[in-house]
Amino acid sequence: MLTTLPRATPRNYSFQNFAVFQSSEASYKIQTKSEKCSMSPIIKKWMFCLCVFLQLAALERQIFDFLGFQWAPILGNFLQIIVVILGLFGTIQFRPRYIVVYTVWTALWVTWNVFIICFYLEVGGLSKETDLMTFNISMHRSWWREHGPGCIRRVVRPSSPGILDDYSYVSVTGCIIDFQYLEVIHSAIQILLSLIGFVYACYVISIFMEEEDSCRSK
Repeated sequence: MLTTLPRATPRNYSFQNFAVFQSSEASYKIQTKSEKCSMSPIIKKWMFCLCVFLQLAALERQIFDFLGFQWAPILGNFLQIIVVILGLFGTIQFRPRYIVVYTVWTALWVTWNVFIICFYLEVGGLSKETDLMTFNISMHRSWWREHGPGCIRRVVRPSSPGILDDYSYVSVTGCIIDFQYLEVIHSAIQILLSLIGFVYACYVISIFMEEEDSCRSK
């Protein structure tokens, strides 16, 4: 026994085609809006390159601060690395608040590096011979003090009676440049890169604001 199935009327076909067209049009609008509200690839590329330079400079400084047991700079370098990653993530993912956090931290980072320059140049009553950089935990100094370019390190045993045999002095001679100036150079490089990052971050924030205004108006 043969049975005939009901055929869809042209009206049903037109309704289905209209629904498919509406859904595709809505998805196209959402896609175009997300594309318009995204950051330009060129800006992302420049921000990525800047963050790479900042990270390399912070990691290089972190290594030598670890070797010298400079706990205050170690903490600052760690925060710098985290915030730079946060700023890069905010640029890629279109998160203006992360860029604002990076901008505020950059101002603090510049201030900290200015303080380090004043510390090693002994400006304003500061003394590089204090244990401020180690939080008064130890008497370690900058790693560059004994391992700078051209420095010759000698361990001198005391010859005076009454001094323990395991006690020794370290004599450093022949340094091409003193350690305090190397620390100043490191801080000056950080300040230069941070100022560039600060200006560029302000530029990115302004673009974010313009993109958000254009997206809300559409």
